[in-house]
Amino acid sequence: MTEMEEVVSVFKSRSRRHRLQTTRSWDFVNLLQGRAVDLNHANKQEELLHKANYGKDVIVGVLDSGVWPESQSFSDEGMERIPKSWHGTCQEGAAFNISHCNRKLIGARYYLKGYEAYYGSLNDTEDYRSSRDKDGHGTHTASTVGGRSVPNTSALGGFANGTATGGAALVRLAIYKVCWPVPGKPKIEGNTCFDEDMLAAFDDAIADGVHIISVSIVPFNLDAYVEDGIAIGALHAVKRDIVVVCSAGNDGPTNVRNVAPWIMTVGASSVDRVFSSPVVLGNGVEIHGQTVTQFKLDKMYPLVYAGDVEVPGSTTNLTTGRCRNGTLSPNLVEGKIVLCLSGYTYNVEKGAEVKRAGGVGLILQNPVNGTGISVNAHFLPATTIFSNDSTTIITYIRNETNPIATIIPVRTLLDIKPSPFMASFSSTGPNGLEPNILKPDITAPGLNILAAWSEASSPSKLANDNRVVKYNILSGTSMSCPHVTAAAALLKAIHPDWSSAAIRSALMTTAGQKNNMGMGITDANGDVATPFHYGSGHFQPAEAVDPGLVYDTTYADYLLFLCNTNVTRIDPSFNCPPNIPPPNNLNYPSLAINKLNGTVTLNRTVTNVGDTNSVYNLTISAPMGYSIEIYPTSLQFSSIGEKRNFSISVKKDITNPRKIENDMYAFGWFTWSDGIHKS
Repeated sequence: MTEMEEVVSVFKSRSRRHRLQTTRSWDFVNLLQGRAVDLNHANKQEELLHKANYGKDVIVGVLDSGVWPESQSFSDEGMERIPKSWHGTCQEGAAFNISHCNRKLIGARYYLKGYEAYYGSLNDTEDYRSSRDKDGHGTHTASTVGGRSVPNTSALGGFANGTATGGAALVRLAIYKVCWPVPGKPKIEGNTCFDEDMLAAFDDAIADGVHIISVSIVPFNLDAYVEDGIAIGALHAVKRDIVVVCSAGNDGPTNVRNVAPWIMTVGASSVDRVFSSPVVLGNGVEIHGQTVTQFKLDKMYPLVYAGDVEVPGSTTNLTTGRCRNGTLSPNLVEGKIVLCLSGYTYNVEKGAEVKRAGGVGLILQNPVNGTGISVNAHFLPATTIFSNDSTTIITYIRNETNPIATIIPVRTLLDIKPSPFMASFSSTGPNGLEPNILKPDITAPGLNILAAWSEASSPSKLANDNRVVKYNILSGTSMSCPHVTAAAALLKAIHPDWSSAAIRSALMTTAGQKNNMGMGITDANGDVATPFHYGSGHFQPAEAVDPGLVYDTTYADYLLFLCNTNVTRIDPSFNCPPNIPPPNNLNYPSLAINKLNGTVTLNRTVTNVGDTNSVYNLTISAPMGYSIEIYPTSLQFSSIGEKRNFSISVKKDITNPRKIENDMYAFGWFTWSDGIHKS
């Protein structure tokens, strides 16, 4: 097959090759439309929503685990007829028929061929053979993009109460279910998504007429572009000027995924809200904690460390203290609060183990360092503390004859500073496949996000959890991805003639690098974050509507980029030239140079989408230890759509006293401004 002219690549289908990546967020980016504001004095963000008509008639395709169509977030009340540009279908299946589609959910399809070729027939007790969501993830992401405004919503226990809304409440949603449970594995371990199923979904979404595709899915491995179903499918979509937005991944430092330059790759950061639930020790010391557990304690209780109350022989030196299933002794735990260390099992499973053993409360060590805590809906009173605070509690237990503690009931705190900060789990650069392309591209809220949920899935996803919720709180780049998808949909509504690259450029060049204290965005440890964390910065949709200049990129540009990887058969109508420009010469809104040796000169082209007669002047903030020369230093435009070229030369600054090591990265900025716009 590889010798056939029409075959781009052949690669083996593998189990668990891809996985899903897992209110206040729109308030935090000033896009929540539910506030009682005099529209005569509307701010920029509200003007954006009104100008875009909340994304009306923009069609967003969501590749995920399906949808719970009965959710109020997918009501079509008051919506107009389905756009004539829609050519898709509402595929019937188990517990899903044509009536489940409406003027909001305009289409639904499901894909099982790749999954069943590998695993055999789907177990109908584990999932629906249809677009109906039995996991919750797909419902959550779809409603984050385009859920209707639903007042008085909250997570289990009444937390995060308010109006739930998607970022573009009037977009039309098309659901493409491509992710399914792994046979014999608990639901909490996540679904799997096969390349061939995703490729089929991409092809259908393109033919159906979607304008944006949202993919909160990442590959386990960083494969070549032509061996990555998401990358290939996205390139097909971008050829038709469909914007493709993807998650960066949840594996932390240097593991960024979905790195193809035709994909918009999204990291995850915090909002300015925490669910505060401190621990108070018997000596009066209060330790910060967070939770969304509805259960409460009414007094002090005996406090124990899990490693001291285990069944003999049930743990090892590596697993002790981690509250793994069946390890806690009921005789030693009953009636006590238990401190559990992180790791080796899921957070909610630790709570279930403490409850099984008769414990009255759980104090959980955060599995990652820093201030970012992903909250959980536990089965008993529980809170999660910062990882280093576990030492304080263990020291107290060791030094007290009768250690006691209590967990203070939850209070929702807003306007937390500093915010945003980068979530610890958010995968970062450098780009492991092509380090001369900066990834991720941008960041958006992805920590503790409330959105709609499948009523066939419990809030914890544990098999013994029979609780049913309509809305749930999740964390992950899966949650940040649909925020940017919604912003892209709003821009598409306002600028239907903009290319997918222009929309990406507008979002990237107008992103912010400051938190709500006016300081640089930090990571979860409080250290200064870099473009390897957040790309161009935190998205600012209201600014992106009028960026002034955009860096446009064509399908042919991407094919030329692929020539650097010896990929020559993506499109038979395109031939690689004899002299191939370097990958970082792609007309991208950001610029990366790996292993700089001597002087590197690259070219960029900007297109005027701002004012008819304008002059843009240059500001440079050079990376430490490097010198930057850009020519020309001024760009003059006389019409909309006019293009101007400029060159960027970068070299080490030998006059700088700081020595630059070959493996050391430095970051800088250059900005074009006409006094109104900055790009």
